[in-house]
Amino acid sequence: MKRLLMALACMILCSAVFAAGPRGVRKRVQASMLVSGSIEVTPAGSVSQYTLDHREKLPVEVNALLGEVIPTWKFAPLAADGKAVMQDAKMSLRIVATPRDDGKYAMAVTGAWFGDGASRLANVSAQTISFKHRVQPIYPLQALRAGVGGTVYLLLKVGRDGKVVDAVARQVNLRVIASDNQMAAWRRTLADAALSAFRQSTFSPPTMGDAVDRPYWIAQIPVEFFLEGSRAPASAQHAPYGQWQPYVPGPVQQAPWSDEHEVAGSPDAVPEGGALLAATALRLLTAPDRNQVP
Repeated sequence: MKRLLMALACMILCSAVFAAGPRGVRKRVQASMLVSGSIEVTPAGSVSQYTLDHREKLPVEVNALLGEVIPTWKFAPLAADGKAVMQDAKMSLRIVATPRDDGKYAMAVTGAWFGDGASRLANVSAQTISFKHRVQPIYPLQALRAGVGGTVYLLLKVGRDGKVVDAVARQVNLRVIASDNQMAAWRRTLADAALSAFRQSTFSPPTMGDAVDRPYWIAQIPVEFFLEGSRAPASAQHAPYGQWQPYVPGPVQQAPWSDEHEVAGSPDAVPEGGALLAATALRLLTAPDRNQVP
């Protein structure tokens, strides 16, 4: 827990350059980490077993929380040829610690993402979309000069020709503290840069599986704006595994062309470079979170 306190303190100190007015924002600062692993689900939808990558690098309280939460999850059964089958998948979990008024921290699993086809069915790679041509975002100069970093979680609507039909920034998390107006402006700046690049990207559609005949596909993609060598805290994707990373979460918005059934999991649980298809075969029916106070 000392590492958590140091991470939060680091962000506040690194943000002292901003003008007065962000006191309310400081209260919303969270610390999180992305934990990866794999999970196996029975035909009935209960958890058979799971593994966590590099468990020894995770804080004791995180291992304890996941040991309580994951076995209670229930998933939608997956049928193959009319018969329920075992499912297995890689998973990515977002663990968040939020400060409380009493000085303690409430810790919870706030998001879960399951990828790589999420089943034992063959030819998993052919059942999802993949990048054909990826355009890398350009770091906005004004954000770079101001030392502003963050993560933009994009939601893309990909047409049958592999081109992006529509796109929204579902959430933008910042690693700076400023006034609400300043932070809203920085979120727009980073979101615009990410959207501009990925609207020009193209994809290869799935060639088999349940998703092959869809009129369009929805993808979730995290885009990092990371300041190399800066005093700002490292991004969640660039940080050493198992270390808490502070940030100020942005509001989550949904696209009018998607719904909760098409978008699997929390946007900030999607790993960088993970499978793109938002709707996966492994669908969690129960809420992933369960609070614990260290």
